[in-house]
Amino acid sequence: MTMNGNQSTRDQPVFDQTIKVSVVVRFATFGGASVLASRLVSSLAPPKTTTTKVSRKFQPPVFSWINRWPRNRSCLVAFTLFAGFVAGCSPNASNEFQGYLEGEYVYVASPLGGTLQNLAVARGDQVVTGQRLFQLERRSEADAARQASNNLAQAQASLALSEVQFARREQLRNDQGVISAEELDQARAQRDADQAQVAAQTDALAKANWPFEQKEQMAPTNAFVQDTLYRAGEWVAAGKPVVQLLPPANLKVRFFVPETALPKISPGQTVSVTFDGGKHSYSAMVNYISTEAEFTPPVIYSQENRAKLVYMIEAKFSAADATDLRPGQPVDVKLVQ
Repeated sequence: MTMNGNQSTRDQPVFDQTIKVSVVVRFATFGGASVLASRLVSSLAPPKTTTTKVSRKFQPPVFSWINRWPRNRSCLVAFTLFAGFVAGCSPNASNEFQGYLEGEYVYVASPLGGTLQNLAVARGDQVVTGQRLFQLERRSEADAARQASNNLAQAQASLALSEVQFARREQLRNDQGVISAEELDQARAQRDADQAQVAAQTDALAKANWPFEQKEQMAPTNAFVQDTLYRAGEWVAAGKPVVQLLPPANLKVRFFVPETALPKISPGQTVSVTFDGGKHSYSAMVNYISTEAEFTPPVIYSQENRAKLVYMIEAKFSAADATDLRPGQPVDVKLVQ
């Protein structure tokens, strides 16, 4: 920029060395010593001829530091070498990856609406298959099921009587010929009608029992109660989940690997998972490898930044190990050779 008035200005060279330092340090994190050396040489090259006018009155500290380039070059060299040394001492990034745990939840709901009468579990509980989770108000459904059960009982009693009468008339007709064929046919028709009535009442009872049973939900499998979404006394709309479950088999680790590490991973491969405070390392088996590449951050396809491509990998734990793990935990994943 140029000062107003009679103050003189002069062109002051501005080197893009801060960007070069960032490039060298980042490259040192992922590259080898030879590549680091080449980047270092590039960063120490003479400044470009492009200049920017900077006022003497206002000069940001970075420009002042760069203008004293010959004196500060040794500092840059030392800093870059230190970054390369740290990168050389870090773990092998091609075999260890950052990830996190994720759960596939099971949301238990009733297909019918009603007032939540009894919430039988609380957040943090462990439930077993068939254990009651919650029950909605179902008085009217209970009355309908009771009436259907009584109707079925009456139909069954009528059928039992008609079967006895038909058997007696059939014996009289065959042994003594006391009754006519028409009377035997009437007894048979009555028995068949009672059988049909029993079948109809059985279907009616099943239909009456279905809404009664659906208003009480059981645990579909052994699981951890992640959350309860309603309180007793609240109205629950049809199909709205009341309890959120996390079965142990639904816990998995998700991590991302660069394109160069993808050939090392295959479905069924075992990985070792650790996290802060963990009792020990946990084994998981790779069950999914994404077929779509992702960019972090998004860049354009090119030979240079192809190394930024990552692929999502998922691996599942055994039911025993899953009890010690929680979704959302950051973890370290190591390939087991």
